[in-house]
Amino acid sequence: MPSEFEIIRRYFSRPARSALLGVGDDAALVEPAAGCELAVSTDLLLAGRHFAARAAPRALGHKALAVNLSDMAAMGATPRWATLALALPSADEAWLEEFAAGFYALAARFKVDLVGGDTTRGPLALCVTILGEVPRGRALRRDGAQPGDDVWVSGELGGAAFALEHPEDAAAEKRLHEPEPRVALGERLRGLASAAIDVSDGFTQDLGHVLERSGVGAVVRYADLPKFRIADPALEQRCVLAGGDDYELAFTAPQAARARIESLAAPLGVALARVGSIQAGAPRLELLDAQGRAMDVEPGYDHFA
Repeated sequence: MPSEFEIIRRYFSRPARSALLGVGDDAALVEPAAGCELAVSTDLLLAGRHFAARAAPRALGHKALAVNLSDMAAMGATPRWATLALALPSADEAWLEEFAAGFYALAARFKVDLVGGDTTRGPLALCVTILGEVPRGRALRRDGAQPGDDVWVSGELGGAAFALEHPEDAAAEKRLHEPEPRVALGERLRGLASAAIDVSDGFTQDLGHVLERSGVGAVVRYADLPKFRIADPALEQRCVLAGGDDYELAFTAPQAARARIESLAAPLGVALARVGSIQAGAPRLELLDAQGRAMDVEPGYDHFA
């Protein structure tokens, strides 16, 4: 069985292309491009809490990085460097090889260097910290939504949550364990979107964070929300509104930007749906059904519930 240092050397030590100093010292050295700010985010994934025991290690390697890439997307940042901390029940070499392959495949797609981390024995846990660059003053934030702005959503909602109850659905399983971070969309939304967030804990809860930070309300039409195909209406509503792990972007933008935002869909290969509008007033979400009647707002995911 390999030691801690052999695990790092064998599976997680590759030359860093963009860092001044990568894996091998007490800390990495990185330098952001001139005129850029650093965006930094950390996510912790626990077995049984954030991913199912059935998840393939290659998919877990993908997801461990993808959830952080999604945070960069929500900020309009370009991802550059990451660190990885692993708690492992055992040093299973076959598992490690597949996990590393999934992690590095996604890192290569987005030109992210792994520049450090840590390993220890314990219940399976995956923790990634990511650093990205965004031109100074151009980051997307949660506090910029204005009355009259449109509310937009990328992709589809509800697939990952549906997989938790129907693991036999291959398309839903892929959305749960191999989400697609919308980094290119986030970069293209700089200067267009007024606020943004990634949908990780449920659409209504995450949009609620934008409303709270911006001090505004919103009206959203349930029929216009982009939905993963679910036959049961009650289950659909629960998965679409409150299901976590979609990692799509919910964002607001002035009405004047509609045509430019719509023009992004085809070249980026991602659907973009305009689902509502921002209203002046208290930070409250009003959800309407197809007849314009108010619907209950489903609570989102709570890590301590």
